[in-house]
Amino acid sequence: MRGLGWAPVHTIGEVLRGTLAGQHVQLRGWLHRNRASGQIAFPQLRDSTGVIQCVARRDSLSPEQFDAIAKLLPESSLRLQGMVRADPRAPGGFEVAVDGIEVVAAVDPARPFPLRGDEGDEFLLDNRHLWLRSTSMTAALKVRAQVFRAIDDFFAQEGYYEVQSPSFVSGACEGGSTLFKVEYGDEEQKEVYLTQSWQLYAEAMVQGLEHIYTVAPSFRAEKSRTRRHLTEFWHCEAEAAWMGNDGIMEVEERLIFHIVDWCLRTVAPELTALGRDLGTLRQVRLPFPRYRYEEAVELAASKGAEISMGEDFTYAVEKILTGDLTVPIFITHFPTAIKPFYHRPDPADPTHVLCNDLLAPSGYGEIVGAGERCVTLEELLARMQKQGIDPAPYEWYLDLRRYGAVPHAGFGMGIDRVVAWICGADHIKNVVPFPRMMRRVYP
Repeated sequence: MRGLGWAPVHTIGEVLRGTLAGQHVQLRGWLHRNRASGQIAFPQLRDSTGVIQCVARRDSLSPEQFDAIAKLLPESSLRLQGMVRADPRAPGGFEVAVDGIEVVAAVDPARPFPLRGDEGDEFLLDNRHLWLRSTSMTAALKVRAQVFRAIDDFFAQEGYYEVQSPSFVSGACEGGSTLFKVEYGDEEQKEVYLTQSWQLYAEAMVQGLEHIYTVAPSFRAEKSRTRRHLTEFWHCEAEAAWMGNDGIMEVEERLIFHIVDWCLRTVAPELTALGRDLGTLRQVRLPFPRYRYEEAVELAASKGAEISMGEDFTYAVEKILTGDLTVPIFITHFPTAIKPFYHRPDPADPTHVLCNDLLAPSGYGEIVGAGERCVTLEELLARMQKQGIDPAPYEWYLDLRRYGAVPHAGFGMGIDRVVAWICGADHIKNVVPFPRMMRRVYP
């Protein structure tokens, strides 16, 4: 088959911007859809920047080229060249009159591409390696990429250092029941787990760098089967010295506002393609409302949620509490008994801790957990004893209080949950390339 000529290579996105009308271009991508008659074919070509309609006429191509394009199946890869024409009838307002093609890899007619998009969740998850090509997944992953970029941009502006912590740990941070135990090479090291959070290590590093953050995977063996739970998720965590609960809440809300604003500026077309109401996202403004624990319990109960004082907020309760909201809200000062040992008791009321959860609106629930850390050795040991935690595995962590500890606070943000909320996704799996859940590790 005759190859392509001299046409310069462009992306479909460049063509759709309208600056190449009347020019001869070469495009590379995958066949999105195709229809053909005896003398004309209308292949739609897709690349990472968009989809464009092309027009291939038998009298503009060699017989071999026209027959090849007319018979080509969706998801075959190809190069084509032709003249860009403005046409209001074409999707996107432009089309390419094809005068040369080269098939790179044709899909076998005996085994056509198996996905249409209506096969059901389990089938699409089993074929995730192929479903990632869908326009809905590529749009969501573009939003995801910009969320990660916005995070780095925010912390660079705030003067934070990016640091990393181990993925193999010897103790729990968020609760032993959700730890993944793993085999380890050292026979003397009997108990090794995948990390739930960097937080304990961050408290060591913050004593030197003062303001730090990380973006890394965390692992929790949670049995929950909700639209927001994964066993492996991406975690943005930050820790700041000389900061209390109020100060860290201000960092959290500035970060969330920065992410939302960044996405509205960079991926608005992708959000629109996903069906997201941009007007709702534009309602996110600072500061976010704050409710103490008891106030939040009363508000949730008034909306019909089943929760009693002293109980933690489940996703079912958070969904009801935030279902009619358009901006995130803080819940602060949880009862001491229901929060991890490292949270500092409120000196004004030791039955509550200086902590906060940030809940996304529209029923998405918790996206950030945060708080002020125990400062003195005495209060930390008292908290551990109260929760029946053996201090021996945490000896190094206790050392931090023996050598010049300062007030400090930090937070952990579930990036996948933030992306799901921004995209308006009905399930977190729809914004993750290869989601890992309690019953899903393939592909």
